[in-house]
Amino acid sequence: MDIVLITTIIASLFLVIGTAEPLAARLKLPYSVILAVIGILIGLGATFFLRTELTDALNPVAEAILNLPIRSNVFLYIFLPTLLFQATLGMDLRRMLDDWVPILVLAVVAVVAATLSVGFALAATTSVMPLVACLLVGAIVSTTDPSAVISIFRSLSTPRRLARIIEGESLLNDAAAIALFGFFMGFVMTGLPDPTLADALTRFPILIVGGVLTGWLTARAAVWLMAMFARYEKAQFSISVALPYLAYIIAEQSVGASGVISVVVAGLTLNLAGPGRLTPQSWTGLREIWDTLAHWAGALIFILAALLIPRLLEEVRLQEVLLIGVVVVAATFARAVILYGVLPLLTVMRASPPVERPYRAAILWGGLRGAVTLALALAVTESFRVPVEVKRLVGILATGYAVFTLIVQGTTLRAFVRWLGLEQLSPIDIALSKQVVAVALQTVREDMAKTTENYELAHDIVRSEAKRFGERLDEAVKEAEKSGEILDRDRVTLGLLALAGAERDLIIARAREQTVSSRLTQKLLADADRLIESTRGGGRLGYRRAARASVHYGRGFRIAVFLHNRVGLSAPLATMTADRLEILLSKRLILRDLTGFIDSRIRRIHGRRVAELLRSLLALRLNAIDTALEGLRLQYPGYAEELERRFIRRTALRIEEREYEAMRADGLIETELHAALSQDIAARSTKAQSRPRLDLALSGSELVRQFPLFSDLDEKSIKRLTRALSTRYVNAGEMVISRDSTVRSVYFIASGAVELESAGSPVRLGRGEMFGQMVLLMQRPRRVEVRAIAPTTLLVLDEAAFRRLLERSPAMRDAVRASAEKRGISPARLIPLRPPKDD
Repeated sequence: MDIVLITTIIASLFLVIGTAEPLAARLKLPYSVILAVIGILIGLGATFFLRTELTDALNPVAEAILNLPIRSNVFLYIFLPTLLFQATLGMDLRRMLDDWVPILVLAVVAVVAATLSVGFALAATTSVMPLVACLLVGAIVSTTDPSAVISIFRSLSTPRRLARIIEGESLLNDAAAIALFGFFMGFVMTGLPDPTLADALTRFPILIVGGVLTGWLTARAAVWLMAMFARYEKAQFSISVALPYLAYIIAEQSVGASGVISVVVAGLTLNLAGPGRLTPQSWTGLREIWDTLAHWAGALIFILAALLIPRLLEEVRLQEVLLIGVVVVAATFARAVILYGVLPLLTVMRASPPVERPYRAAILWGGLRGAVTLALALAVTESFRVPVEVKRLVGILATGYAVFTLIVQGTTLRAFVRWLGLEQLSPIDIALSKQVVAVALQTVREDMAKTTENYELAHDIVRSEAKRFGERLDEAVKEAEKSGEILDRDRVTLGLLALAGAERDLIIARAREQTVSSRLTQKLLADADRLIESTRGGGRLGYRRAARASVHYGRGFRIAVFLHNRVGLSAPLATMTADRLEILLSKRLILRDLTGFIDSRIRRIHGRRVAELLRSLLALRLNAIDTALEGLRLQYPGYAEELERRFIRRTALRIEEREYEAMRADGLIETELHAALSQDIAARSTKAQSRPRLDLALSGSELVRQFPLFSDLDEKSIKRLTRALSTRYVNAGEMVISRDSTVRSVYFIASGAVELESAGSPVRLGRGEMFGQMVLLMQRPRRVEVRAIAPTTLLVLDEAAFRRLLERSPAMRDAVRASAEKRGISPARLIPLRPPKDD
């Protein structure tokens, strides 16, 4: 084929891609549907001009279009890895993990249900294909393309959580469907009997586990290489482009596993590890490149796959149209069972967010099939090992169903959504839009005042325009202040939403200033998003619940504590503790900046009472963060101070870099000098990025030796003491000593921090300190309450052993006296502390 003609066709396809998106927006149709329709029309047009006798002038073009080297491998090895990899890079994994149950149900259970439903329905209605071939059709049509539903939900301001669930489904169901496709395709090609449960249990796990391991190992190697080339962004981008293709090919050709799963795992691994190993600029650039590549790949795969539709449906018969109807009914039924049966059950079990009926109906009707379905059908028709009649039927059924979803469901989806009433904004959203306008106009007025002053514009013109703008601003503020439209609690919710939104903006600003790393920025943004969503759904209580959850220690932290204490694996705990400390420091700085936002914005719109309420909620959050920071400072003395020094150094470098930029822009320094200064800044910034080493507590006799309290004990006494001590692990918030309990032991804090309260006077103790001794030694013991404020490791010594230790150790007696004075207890109130009697 003429290379010039092929180049012209490809260039024309990119021209079509460029015009399809605005056309879809104008016609209010899903972008994928427009691409599919254009592809079908191109294929039909080429076939028509090739067969008509009206003219032969367009025959070369028609032949070139119909003879394009479109094979299933082109889709599976070129386009599909690009789409899957970009989707994983764009996912907010921390938020996805919050909803992993419904995502897996829709992505895996729904795919299996659709495969079985379609397979057995076809087997019951046709005798031409064996059951395994019918199940193969079910696997091909079970993967959905819900991008149209996501775009509509976002345009309607639907809950982000719902959109995330569908995004996760769209990513993982491709992997599940293609894995099932490979499983059944093997039986069809070899002519073996229908697969049994034993076959599935032996072969299917190899596809999954092999794909996971291949993707993870390939991605780790790529991340290591990219970290080595930290100063070469284009090299990093090139490695990222190679990663999904290598992961796919190695898994498929060398390991015999699922290439799709390998690509998904590779993308997830890079998503988690990349922000911590690459600079913020490199990570942003890498994401932008992949967004562009995926946009082109997604558009091309739809157009090229649609070109095949006329060819695949060329010999369709009436009975096969009826079979297509069977596939439509069976697949829709299976999806309805998941949406209306399984998801509500998960909601009752509190494993899934509630999905209201209108949304479930939109998801059901929006389960479009597209390019992946067509590509898998094409792979079957190309295989010479599949019987001819089976190839023909599989191609017709899969293609017919994909056409039905794209043409019938896709073109009516927006009207269906409108009929469900999902386009109407709620009263609180309407009120929020008015608040956003008022806040934005206030910002515009402040910025415009500075601009007019800097440019020294004519006074009369400035005054006239300021008056005009002021009238518009006053009108917007009055609209936002109208109390008749929303309840007081909704006004508080609006204020909290604005406050959470401002917090999110400040986090992004900190990331741009590089005072917070990209990896930690993702965690901070995830917490801010949870705050927004929880506030939208639960108002003030939702805000407080999400704020508390952002400070609490999660399940991952408890697992890391277990690995450190019981297995001796300290790296996860050290990393998570350092991350937590840095996140808390960043949050404290951000929350303090929000006070000014309340005074300048919220107060003007919602009044003094709402502003004061928001200030009190903000103060509660600051107090919780201060408590958590104090616990970490007591747990790891000096480490928080080192992090604060690091923050100051990074801020100073950012300001210095900004000054050099301003001098270059003003012409005060030349480009060469600016480049040299920037290189110096970059070198110092790289050095400032490294965190100080976090020293975790030891174990056994080494743990005892680190206590200054035991410094005067000899080796024999330390060994005897180590045998007498028992270890107790407590999580943050857990009660160590309750007010009504009887204390019979002394506790030494090996790591962590506790808060001791006696007679209404709280005292916080950290690593190397002890508690419980006062209750044992006071002549009139007071009731105490001790609660852990950080994950804490305690060494527990019973009363008799403690008294023997007290007699032998002058350092311990001095520590007891110092502890009593610290808590305002006179040593005279203690039982006399005596050294041992001479033998």
